[in-house]
Amino acid sequence: MLISCIQPLGLSTCVGKTERITDPVPPQEEDLSIETLTSDLINLVRVVFPDIETAPSLLLVGHSLGGSISVRTCPLLQDLKYNITGVAVIDVVEEFTLEALPMMHNLLEARPAGFNSPEQAIEWHIKTHAIRNSESARVSIPAIITPNPIPSVSPAHVWRTPLAFTAQYWTSWFTGLSSKFLAARTARLLVLAGTERLDRELMIGQMQGKFQLVVLPGVGHMVHEDDPGRLAEVLVGFWRRNERVVVGVKKVGEL
Repeated sequence: MLISCIQPLGLSTCVGKTERITDPVPPQEEDLSIETLTSDLINLVRVVFPDIETAPSLLLVGHSLGGSISVRTCPLLQDLKYNITGVAVIDVVEEFTLEALPMMHNLLEARPAGFNSPEQAIEWHIKTHAIRNSESARVSIPAIITPNPIPSVSPAHVWRTPLAFTAQYWTSWFTGLSSKFLAARTARLLVLAGTERLDRELMIGQMQGKFQLVVLPGVGHMVHEDDPGRLAEVLVGFWRRNERVVVGVKKVGEL
């Protein structure tokens, strides 16, 4: 069974909103700390599979922030006696992510406040290469925008989640990711986009054979959007290798 954390903020809700879209006071977001996001995933698994004895083995897969959530969730689910076949992290490396965070404000300021239609939003993501697969964008992009709560105000559609207001959490989301990934008591997979870029901790771990590394060419950060077929092949292969290991033989990544 695949448990995926691809875009955990896409359907986040607010406990309160400002009166006007131009109001400088940020909306009151729900708690988006890494601890809360991890707890949410654990609760989801416990609701879907309340009987641990009959629950299937789980493969935890997360993209970007979702990868950090999956890594932190893994040992907690194991403590609850769930069987975790493996954990897969997609295109996030702690050191380089933390280095890039200061630039996030400029990137967010450069993007539109919203769009006049879902089609315009899809077109913007394709033109800016935020997503390279137009078919995938047509499926995913409508979910990350929402009608403007004030119909008379342009643009007609705004971002569902105001990412700039989550800045207080950014550093904590990714700090410690490499060590927690390497310490996972299950098989480990790291999928990177385009080029291999490992921080020192992961580089040492790779030389020690602690995880499987796959680099997919021709894709951007949204790996699962740009080449879903190839990523699915990688994940299925990873699952099959580790799910079918003979009892008593250590899985890939186990010490």
